[in-house]
Amino acid sequence: MRFERITVDPAAATGKSCIRNLRFPVSRLLGLLAARETRESILSAYPYLDEADIDVALQYAACLSEDEIIELSR
Repeated sequence: MRFERITVDPAAATGKSCIRNLRFPVSRLLGLLAARETRESILSAYPYLDEADIDVALQYAACLSEDEIIELSR
């Protein structure tokens, strides 16, 4: 799957996956969603983001989670 809105630049954001070369890490967006921030509040706080950025960040995270196996402690 290709994620055209997700970019990686070693010279920006320490090489983390970002939204559209904005130096806004995907992990930050996912963290906001995990903290139960609403889409509306995120888009209000970061007006350079849009609904499609949120959707692709979630799709990207889902795709990454399919490829990695993590041992969970019991």
